[in-house]
Amino acid sequence: MTEPLSRSVRGLTVLITGAGSGMGRATAEVFAAEGANVAVTDYDAAAAQAVASALKAGGAGAEAWRLDVADPAEVAAVVEAAAARFGGIDAVVNNAGISGFSAIDSADYETIWARCLDVLLTAHPRVIRAALPHLRRSAAPRIVNIASTEALGATARDSAYAAAKAGVTGLTRALAVELGREGITVNCVCPGPILTGMTNAIPDEQKAVYAKRRTALGRYGAPEEVAHVTLSLCLPAASYITGAVIPVDGGLMARNA
Repeated sequence: MTEPLSRSVRGLTVLITGAGSGMGRATAEVFAAEGANVAVTDYDAAAAQAVASALKAGGAGAEAWRLDVADPAEVAAVVEAAAARFGGIDAVVNNAGISGFSAIDSADYETIWARCLDVLLTAHPRVIRAALPHLRRSAAPRIVNIASTEALGATARDSAYAAAKAGVTGLTRALAVELGREGITVNCVCPGPILTGMTNAIPDEQKAVYAKRRTALGRYGAPEEVAHVTLSLCLPAASYITGAVIPVDGGLMARNA
């Protein structure tokens, strides 16, 4: 009889980008609560440090690094530092993100396009490539890329963001096929309307109207609700899920009218 598959990440190490706020912070908190070591990385060094300090105060193994995912040298250095600190890396969560609203004929469109592709798409394989030697030494190697329902159905004036996020879904499937024989799973989570810093500027009344009109559950989601799906994909027991693109959207993509 084979050993039962573990449903615990206790003692494993996860590196999370964009972990200083929103879904990234919630993901760090959920992993820490389950006993994982957490490498907290964010463009905002103070935010990353605040999250790591809070996790450590709660008894978790955590460390903070300032990370610009658009800087290849910085990515390589931080990944190596995190692996050295915790003795390896078992999971990577590519969560760092920016917004990118711009009309196709706006003067700054190409600048926004380039920035979106660099941070939202190119950064994913950049982090994965740096972490791959460590993932190959893990008994339960996991990669989770955070995309968006904008990859599945777009919003006007959001083409740069939508194109980058759609690229993440394609990257996920391709790497799942490429790395599958090594036991490395690669999956993608597509959050829908979530209460994060990116949606703070939207008035509450507009959020309520949108959620009731577009989602099956009639509300915006909480960052923690996305984080728990990410955690589930990183469990050692989640060893036969790969190449999946999973909406966490309150039924947004399921609703027709």
